[in-house]
Amino acid sequence: MATQPVDEIGIDLTAPEQVSTDRERRASRGMLIWLRMRRSPRFWIGIGIVGLMALWAIFGPLFYPWKPNVQDLFNTASPPSADHWLGTDAVGNDMYALVMAGLRTSLIIGLVAGPAATLIAAVVGSLAGYLGGRVDAVISWFINLMLVIPSFFILIMITPVLNHLIIPGLIFFIAGFGWMVMGQVVRGQARSLRQRDFVRAARYMGIGTFEIIRRHIIPSMASLLIIDATLGVVAAVLSETALSYFGFGIQPPRTSIGTLLANNTQAATVQPWMFLAPAVVLVVLLFGVSLVGEALRDALDPTSGAARD
Repeated sequence: MATQPVDEIGIDLTAPEQVSTDRERRASRGMLIWLRMRRSPRFWIGIGIVGLMALWAIFGPLFYPWKPNVQDLFNTASPPSADHWLGTDAVGNDMYALVMAGLRTSLIIGLVAGPAATLIAAVVGSLAGYLGGRVDAVISWFINLMLVIPSFFILIMITPVLNHLIIPGLIFFIAGFGWMVMGQVVRGQARSLRQRDFVRAARYMGIGTFEIIRRHIIPSMASLLIIDATLGVVAAVLSETALSYFGFGIQPPRTSIGTLLANNTQAATVQPWMFLAPAVVLVVLLFGVSLVGEALRDALDPTSGAARD
């Protein structure tokens, strides 16, 4: 009876077929996840909410006469009307135009900073877990240090720089301080994956470290990373809102949901439309993204308690 050829460390020399089979298995699992998501009402409702809000923020200003930086001095702090659909603020700026502009800014920051943080976690965590040794020790020490240092104080020190960079600087800050926890999770997964046969086979065939990480380690964690990137959008939007609310985020003349909430907090009881308009938009946006994240979780783990679709 013929036996499969093996090398001196016990790796099957038919590893290319094994790697190919593993790719097919991942592709089949990806199709299965997509089929589960298609059957989930949460997914379609969430995608519909986020998609419609994005279209509204991008194309809505084309069909509305007022601009966010144009003041109507004859209608200051006026309630919703036919001329100003969501009313005006204390200086006569149209709230409907301001909310569209603020939502556009928050969407850009959330959709870029959230996935960017996941990408950093995937690369750094995979390097630490796969290489091990001193590289793992140094990266782990750095992650633990960053988790201990309060990011708020660092933000205060670099605020002058962020004020010049505005949106890119805020994205850099949110992504740069939002990847550490996920990086530790990826590191643990990579430590386990480096002992798998398909990774050992690729290493035996002389494939480089970065190529193995790109083609085998990170794709094997794709499901986890997709969920983290999706939920990272929520975290990034909330971070931007909080930073802008306390004056460390978006600066005038630009606007965001956070700046609108901060500027109109005191008017919430006497002119509620100024505060409620951005607040409702923020809640609806986070609700839509959360639905997409829940649908992804249920598709990846159909036995979870939340999977009731």
